[in-house]
Amino acid sequence: MRAAENVPLAPLTSLRLGGTASRLVTAERESDVIEAVREVDDRGHALLILGGGSNLVIGDAGFDGTVVRMATRGRTSTSEADGRRVLVSAQAGEPWDDFVAAMVDDGLSGVECLAGIPGLVGAVPMQNVGAYGQDVSETITSLRAYDRERGEVVEIRREDCAFAYRSSAFRGRDSHVILEVTFALEQSTESRPLRYAELTRALGVAEGGRAPLAAVRKTVVELRRKKGMVLDPADPDTASAGSFFTNPILSAVELASLRERALGEDGPLPVFPEPDGRFKVSAGWLIEHAGFKKGYAGESGRVAVSSKHALALTNRGSATTRELVELARHIRAGVHARFGVTLENEPVFVGERL
Repeated sequence: MRAAENVPLAPLTSLRLGGTASRLVTAERESDVIEAVREVDDRGHALLILGGGSNLVIGDAGFDGTVVRMATRGRTSTSEADGRRVLVSAQAGEPWDDFVAAMVDDGLSGVECLAGIPGLVGAVPMQNVGAYGQDVSETITSLRAYDRERGEVVEIRREDCAFAYRSSAFRGRDSHVILEVTFALEQSTESRPLRYAELTRALGVAEGGRAPLAAVRKTVVELRRKKGMVLDPADPDTASAGSFFTNPILSAVELASLRERALGEDGPLPVFPEPDGRFKVSAGWLIEHAGFKKGYAGESGRVAVSSKHALALTNRGSATTRELVELARHIRAGVHARFGVTLENEPVFVGERL
Protein backbone atom coordinates (compact mmCIF):
# COMPACT_ATOMS: atom_id res chain seq x y z
CA MET A 1 0.00 0.00 0.00
CA ARG A 2 1.40 3.38 -1.06
CA ALA A 3 0.21 6.77 0.18
CA ALA A 4 0.89 10.33 -1.01
CA GLU A 5 -0.36 13.81 -0.09
CA ASN A 6 -1.84 16.54 -2.31
CA VAL A 7 -2.04 14.46 -5.47
CA PRO A 8 -3.50 15.91 -8.72
CA LEU A 9 -6.50 13.85 -9.80
CA ALA A 10 -6.84 15.08 -13.39
CA PRO A 11 -4.18 12.65 -14.75
CA LEU A 12 -6.12 9.78 -13.15
CA THR A 13 -9.34 10.49 -15.04
CA SER A 14 -10.21 10.07 -18.71
CA LEU A 15 -11.56 13.64 -18.81
CA ARG A 16 -8.19 14.93 -17.54
CA LEU A 17 -10.08 17.29 -15.24
CA GLY A 18 -10.31 17.86 -11.51
CA GLY A 19 -8.33 19.30 -8.63
CA THR A 20 -6.11 17.59 -6.07
CA ALA A 21 -6.81 14.94 -3.44
CA SER A 22 -5.68 15.64 0.10
CA ARG A 23 -4.40 12.06 0.24
CA LEU A 24 -4.14 9.23 -2.27
CA VAL A 25 -3.70 5.60 -1.26
CA THR A 26 -2.92 3.00 -3.91
CA ALA A 27 -4.14 -0.42 -2.76
CA GLU A 28 -2.65 -3.42 -4.56
CA ARG A 29 -4.07 -6.13 -2.29
CA GLU A 30 -7.57 -6.71 -0.96
CA SER A 31 -6.26 -6.42 2.58
CA ASP A 32 -4.78 -3.02 1.68
CA VAL A 33 -8.19 -1.81 0.50
CA ILE A 34 -9.87 -2.90 3.73
CA GLU A 35 -7.12 -1.43 5.90
CA ALA A 36 -7.22 1.91 4.08
CA VAL A 37 -11.01 2.19 4.25
CA ARG A 38 -11.09 1.26 7.94
CA GLU A 39 -8.45 3.88 8.69
CA VAL A 40 -10.44 6.57 6.88
CA ASP A 41 -13.65 5.58 8.66
CA ASP A 42 -11.96 5.50 12.06
CA ARG A 43 -10.69 9.04 11.49
CA GLY A 44 -14.05 10.25 10.21
CA HIS A 45 -12.54 11.51 6.96
CA ALA A 46 -14.21 11.63 3.53
CA LEU A 47 -13.55 8.66 1.23
CA LEU A 48 -13.53 8.32 -2.55
CA ILE A 49 -12.90 4.97 -4.24
CA LEU A 50 -11.13 5.50 -7.57
CA GLY A 51 -11.14 2.90 -10.29
CA GLY A 52 -10.16 3.69 -13.86
CA GLY A 53 -11.44 7.26 -13.59
CA SER A 54 -13.39 6.89 -16.83
CA ASN A 55 -16.88 7.50 -15.47
CA LEU A 56 -16.02 10.34 -13.13
CA VAL A 57 -16.36 14.12 -13.09
CA ILE A 58 -14.23 15.68 -10.34
CA GLY A 59 -14.66 19.32 -9.41
CA ASP A 60 -11.90 21.89 -9.80
CA ALA A 61 -11.53 22.05 -6.01
CA GLY A 62 -10.54 18.39 -5.93
CA PHE A 63 -11.36 16.09 -3.02
CA ASP A 64 -10.81 17.04 0.62
CA GLY A 65 -10.29 13.54 1.94
CA THR A 66 -8.66 10.23 1.10
CA VAL A 67 -8.86 8.69 -2.35
CA VAL A 68 -8.28 4.93 -2.42
CA ARG A 69 -7.13 3.86 -5.85
CA MET A 70 -8.00 0.24 -6.65
CA ALA A 71 -5.01 -1.66 -8.05
CA THR A 72 -5.88 -5.23 -6.99
CA ARG A 73 -5.37 -7.93 -9.59
CA GLY A 74 -6.24 -11.57 -10.12
CA ARG A 75 -9.05 -13.92 -11.07
CA THR A 76 -10.12 -17.51 -10.43
CA SER A 77 -12.50 -19.82 -12.27
CA THR A 78 -14.59 -22.89 -11.42
CA SER A 79 -16.51 -25.08 -13.86
CA GLU A 80 -20.05 -26.00 -12.84
CA ALA A 81 -21.19 -29.62 -12.76
CA ASP A 82 -23.04 -29.42 -16.08
CA GLY A 83 -19.80 -28.44 -17.81
CA ARG A 84 -21.48 -25.61 -19.70
CA ARG A 85 -21.04 -22.70 -17.32
CA VAL A 86 -17.90 -21.39 -15.69
CA LEU A 87 -17.90 -19.12 -12.65
CA VAL A 88 -15.15 -16.52 -12.97
CA SER A 89 -14.27 -14.27 -10.02
CA ALA A 90 -12.19 -11.17 -10.74
CA GLN A 91 -10.61 -8.69 -8.35
CA ALA A 92 -12.10 -5.20 -8.43
CA GLY A 93 -8.87 -3.65 -9.73
CA GLU A 94 -8.70 -5.80 -12.88
CA PRO A 95 -8.94 -3.62 -16.02
CA TRP A 96 -12.33 -4.39 -17.53
CA ASP A 97 -11.29 -4.64 -21.18
CA ASP A 98 -8.40 -6.95 -20.24
CA PHE A 99 -10.94 -9.16 -18.46
CA VAL A 100 -13.21 -9.24 -21.51
CA ALA A 101 -10.28 -10.08 -23.80
CA ALA A 102 -9.21 -12.92 -21.49
CA MET A 103 -12.73 -14.36 -21.42
CA VAL A 104 -12.92 -14.28 -25.22
CA ASP A 105 -9.51 -15.97 -25.47
CA ASP A 106 -10.68 -18.64 -23.00
CA GLY A 107 -13.82 -19.36 -25.02
CA LEU A 108 -16.26 -17.98 -22.46
CA SER A 109 -19.24 -16.01 -23.71
CA GLY A 110 -21.42 -13.42 -22.01
CA VAL A 111 -19.34 -10.22 -21.92
CA GLU A 112 -17.98 -10.04 -25.48
CA CYS A 113 -20.22 -7.10 -26.46
CA LEU A 114 -18.78 -5.08 -23.58
CA ALA A 115 -15.28 -4.93 -25.09
CA GLY A 116 -13.43 -1.63 -25.26
CA ILE A 117 -15.15 -0.11 -22.23
CA PRO A 118 -12.58 1.63 -20.00
CA GLY A 119 -12.53 1.22 -16.24
CA LEU A 120 -12.13 -1.61 -13.77
CA VAL A 121 -14.11 -4.74 -12.91
CA GLY A 122 -15.23 -3.33 -9.56
CA ALA A 123 -16.96 -0.39 -11.22
CA VAL A 124 -19.11 -2.28 -13.71
CA PRO A 125 -21.79 -3.46 -11.25
CA MET A 126 -22.25 0.04 -9.86
CA GLN A 127 -23.95 1.42 -12.95
CA ASN A 128 -24.81 -1.93 -14.52
CA VAL A 129 -22.51 -1.24 -17.45
CA GLY A 130 -23.99 -2.15 -20.81
CA ALA A 131 -23.40 -1.73 -24.53
CA TYR A 132 -24.40 -3.28 -27.84
CA GLY A 133 -27.24 -5.30 -26.32
CA GLN A 134 -25.45 -6.70 -23.26
CA ASP A 135 -25.55 -5.64 -19.60
CA VAL A 136 -23.20 -6.98 -16.94
CA SER A 137 -26.21 -7.80 -14.76
CA GLU A 138 -26.97 -10.66 -17.17
CA THR A 139 -23.85 -12.54 -16.08
CA ILE A 140 -23.03 -11.29 -12.57
CA THR A 141 -24.01 -13.91 -9.98
CA SER A 142 -22.60 -12.31 -6.83
CA LEU A 143 -19.96 -9.96 -5.52
CA ARG A 144 -17.89 -9.54 -2.40
CA ALA A 145 -17.72 -6.14 -0.75
CA TYR A 146 -16.49 -4.45 2.38
CA ASP A 147 -19.52 -3.27 4.36
CA ARG A 148 -18.41 -0.02 5.99
CA GLU A 149 -21.26 0.02 8.50
CA ARG A 150 -20.67 -3.54 9.71
CA GLY A 151 -16.90 -3.39 9.32
CA GLU A 152 -16.70 -6.75 7.56
CA VAL A 153 -16.57 -8.39 4.15
CA VAL A 154 -19.96 -9.60 2.89
CA GLU A 155 -21.19 -11.54 -0.13
CA ILE A 156 -24.05 -9.95 -2.04
CA ARG A 157 -26.15 -12.05 -4.41
CA ARG A 158 -27.28 -10.79 -7.78
CA GLU A 159 -30.91 -10.51 -6.69
CA ASP A 160 -29.89 -8.13 -3.91
CA CYS A 161 -27.97 -5.77 -6.23
CA ALA A 162 -31.14 -3.97 -7.47
CA PHE A 163 -29.84 -3.86 -11.02
CA ALA A 164 -31.68 -1.50 -13.37
CA TYR A 165 -30.82 0.53 -16.46
CA ARG A 166 -27.37 2.02 -15.73
CA SER A 167 -28.03 1.69 -12.02
CA SER A 168 -27.73 -0.63 -9.03
CA ALA A 169 -27.94 -0.64 -5.25
CA PHE A 170 -24.36 0.71 -5.19
CA ARG A 171 -24.68 3.71 -7.51
CA GLY A 172 -24.58 6.99 -5.62
CA ARG A 173 -23.96 5.21 -2.31
CA ASP A 174 -20.73 4.64 -0.44
CA SER A 175 -21.77 2.05 2.17
CA HIS A 176 -20.00 -0.80 0.34
CA VAL A 177 -16.59 -1.06 -1.34
CA ILE A 178 -16.68 -3.73 -4.03
CA LEU A 179 -13.71 -6.11 -3.76
CA GLU A 180 -14.47 -8.92 -6.20
CA VAL A 181 -17.14 -9.75 -8.79
CA THR A 182 -18.23 -13.23 -9.90
CA PHE A 183 -19.62 -13.87 -13.39
CA ALA A 184 -21.36 -16.95 -14.81
CA LEU A 185 -20.15 -17.40 -18.40
CA GLU A 186 -20.90 -20.08 -20.99
CA GLN A 187 -18.27 -22.28 -22.55
CA SER A 188 -18.66 -21.46 -26.23
CA THR A 189 -16.64 -20.21 -29.17
CA GLU A 190 -19.68 -18.20 -30.27
CA SER A 191 -21.35 -15.18 -28.76
CA ARG A 192 -24.65 -14.99 -26.95
CA PRO A 193 -27.55 -14.14 -29.32
CA LEU A 194 -26.86 -10.67 -30.73
CA ARG A 195 -29.64 -8.10 -30.32
CA TYR A 196 -28.10 -4.77 -31.32
CA ALA A 197 -28.85 -3.82 -34.93
CA GLU A 198 -25.68 -1.79 -35.55
CA LEU A 199 -23.55 -4.70 -34.38
CA THR A 200 -25.41 -7.40 -36.31
CA ARG A 201 -25.16 -5.32 -39.50
CA ALA A 202 -21.42 -4.88 -39.02
CA LEU A 203 -20.99 -8.62 -38.46
CA GLY A 204 -23.33 -9.61 -41.28
CA VAL A 205 -25.57 -11.78 -39.10
CA ALA A 206 -29.31 -11.72 -38.46
CA GLU A 207 -30.66 -10.19 -35.26
CA GLY A 208 -30.75 -12.97 -32.68
CA GLY A 209 -27.92 -14.78 -34.46
CA ARG A 210 -24.48 -15.59 -33.11
CA ALA A 211 -20.93 -14.92 -34.27
CA PRO A 212 -17.43 -16.02 -33.23
CA LEU A 213 -16.40 -14.42 -29.93
CA ALA A 214 -13.20 -12.92 -31.33
CA ALA A 215 -15.06 -11.37 -34.27
CA VAL A 216 -17.65 -9.83 -31.95
CA ARG A 217 -15.03 -8.34 -29.67
CA LYS A 218 -13.01 -6.96 -32.59
CA THR A 219 -16.09 -5.43 -34.23
CA VAL A 220 -17.32 -3.85 -31.01
CA VAL A 221 -13.93 -2.23 -30.40
CA GLU A 222 -13.89 -0.90 -33.98
CA LEU A 223 -17.39 0.56 -33.60
CA ARG A 224 -16.45 2.17 -30.30
CA ARG A 225 -13.23 3.60 -31.75
CA LYS A 226 -15.14 5.26 -34.60
CA LYS A 227 -17.24 7.00 -31.94
CA GLY A 228 -14.23 8.11 -29.89
CA MET A 229 -15.16 5.67 -27.13
CA VAL A 230 -11.81 3.88 -26.94
CA LEU A 231 -9.21 5.80 -24.96
CA ASP A 232 -6.46 7.20 -27.20
CA PRO A 233 -4.15 10.01 -25.98
CA ALA A 234 -3.74 11.17 -29.59
CA ASP A 235 -7.49 11.58 -30.11
CA PRO A 236 -9.03 14.59 -28.28
CA ASP A 237 -12.50 13.07 -28.71
CA THR A 238 -11.56 10.38 -26.19
CA ALA A 239 -10.87 12.91 -23.41
CA SER A 240 -14.36 12.30 -22.11
CA ALA A 241 -16.32 10.34 -19.52
CA GLY A 242 -17.95 8.25 -22.22
CA SER A 243 -21.69 8.77 -22.57
CA PHE A 244 -22.42 11.86 -20.47
CA PHE A 245 -26.20 11.34 -20.41
CA THR A 246 -28.30 8.20 -20.07
CA ASN A 247 -31.03 7.39 -22.56
CA PRO A 248 -34.34 8.56 -21.06
CA ILE A 249 -36.90 5.90 -20.09
CA LEU A 250 -40.41 7.20 -20.78
CA SER A 251 -43.97 6.08 -20.14
CA ALA A 252 -46.37 5.66 -23.06
CA VAL A 253 -47.92 9.05 -22.27
CA GLU A 254 -44.51 10.76 -22.11
CA LEU A 255 -43.46 9.12 -25.37
CA ALA A 256 -46.63 10.32 -27.11
CA SER A 257 -45.91 13.87 -25.94
CA LEU A 258 -42.31 13.63 -27.15
CA ARG A 259 -43.36 12.34 -30.56
CA GLU A 260 -45.77 15.23 -30.94
CA ARG A 261 -43.03 17.74 -30.11
CA ALA A 262 -40.62 15.97 -32.48
CA LEU A 263 -42.90 16.26 -35.51
CA GLY A 264 -41.08 17.76 -38.46
CA GLU A 265 -37.62 16.65 -37.33
CA ASP A 266 -35.44 14.88 -39.88
CA GLY A 267 -35.31 11.14 -39.37
CA PRO A 268 -37.40 8.96 -37.06
CA LEU A 269 -37.05 9.17 -33.28
CA PRO A 270 -35.20 6.00 -32.15
CA VAL A 271 -37.42 4.19 -29.63
CA PHE A 272 -36.67 0.89 -27.87
CA PRO A 273 -39.44 -0.92 -25.91
CA GLU A 274 -38.48 -1.95 -22.38
CA PRO A 275 -39.68 -5.17 -20.65
CA ASP A 276 -41.69 -3.16 -18.10
CA GLY A 277 -43.83 -1.49 -20.78
CA ARG A 278 -41.88 1.77 -20.87
CA PHE A 279 -39.76 3.04 -23.73
CA LYS A 280 -36.09 3.99 -24.03
CA VAL A 281 -35.32 6.86 -26.40
CA SER A 282 -31.98 7.98 -27.79
CA ALA A 283 -30.41 10.81 -25.79
CA GLY A 284 -27.97 11.39 -28.64
CA TRP A 285 -30.85 11.98 -31.07
CA LEU A 286 -32.49 14.44 -28.65
CA ILE A 287 -29.22 16.33 -28.19
CA GLU A 288 -28.50 16.67 -31.90
CA HIS A 289 -32.08 17.62 -32.78
CA ALA A 290 -32.12 20.24 -30.03
CA GLY A 291 -29.33 21.99 -31.92
CA PHE A 292 -26.21 20.55 -30.32
CA LYS A 293 -24.53 18.85 -33.24
CA LYS A 294 -21.30 16.88 -33.04
CA GLY A 295 -18.46 19.31 -32.38
CA TYR A 296 -20.69 21.93 -30.70
CA ALA A 297 -18.39 23.90 -28.38
CA GLY A 298 -18.87 25.84 -25.19
CA GLU A 299 -18.13 29.56 -25.00
CA SER A 300 -14.46 29.05 -24.17
CA GLY A 301 -13.91 26.50 -26.92
CA ARG A 302 -12.07 24.31 -24.42
CA VAL A 303 -15.01 21.92 -23.97
CA ALA A 304 -17.20 20.51 -26.73
CA VAL A 305 -19.53 17.78 -27.82
CA SER A 306 -17.41 15.05 -29.39
CA SER A 307 -17.02 15.34 -33.15
CA LYS A 308 -17.78 11.61 -33.34
CA HIS A 309 -20.59 11.03 -30.84
CA ALA A 310 -23.25 13.46 -29.57
CA LEU A 311 -23.43 11.78 -26.15
CA ALA A 312 -19.81 12.48 -25.22
CA LEU A 313 -18.63 15.82 -23.82
CA THR A 314 -14.91 16.36 -24.23
CA ASN A 315 -12.05 18.35 -22.77
CA ARG A 316 -10.33 19.90 -25.78
CA GLY A 317 -7.33 20.87 -23.65
CA SER A 318 -6.74 23.13 -20.61
CA ALA A 319 -10.45 23.18 -19.75
CA THR A 320 -11.94 23.32 -16.26
CA THR A 321 -14.57 21.06 -14.78
CA ARG A 322 -16.82 24.06 -14.31
CA GLU A 323 -16.70 24.76 -18.06
CA LEU A 324 -17.66 21.16 -18.79
CA VAL A 325 -20.55 21.22 -16.33
CA GLU A 326 -21.82 24.53 -17.74
CA LEU A 327 -21.86 23.00 -21.23
CA ALA A 328 -23.74 19.97 -19.90
CA ARG A 329 -26.30 22.23 -18.19
CA HIS A 330 -26.74 24.23 -21.39
CA ILE A 331 -27.38 21.06 -23.39
CA ARG A 332 -29.77 19.65 -20.81
CA ALA A 333 -31.74 22.90 -20.70
CA GLY A 334 -31.88 23.02 -24.50
CA VAL A 335 -33.18 19.46 -24.77
CA HIS A 336 -35.83 20.13 -22.12
CA ALA A 337 -36.95 23.34 -23.83
CA ARG A 338 -37.24 21.62 -27.22
CA PHE A 339 -38.64 18.22 -26.23
CA GLY A 340 -39.80 18.43 -22.59
CA VAL A 341 -37.38 15.66 -21.55
CA THR A 342 -34.86 16.08 -18.73
CA LEU A 343 -31.58 14.27 -19.34
CA GLU A 344 -29.76 12.60 -16.44
CA ASN A 345 -25.99 12.37 -16.11
CA GLU A 346 -24.33 8.96 -16.43
CA PRO A 347 -20.90 9.67 -14.84
CA VAL A 348 -20.48 10.11 -11.10
CA PHE A 349 -19.99 13.70 -9.93
CA VAL A 350 -17.58 14.59 -7.11
CA GLY A 351 -17.60 18.17 -5.88
CA GLU A 352 -19.95 19.24 -8.68
CA ARG A 353 -23.57 18.73 -9.64
CA LEU A 354 -25.61 19.00 -12.79
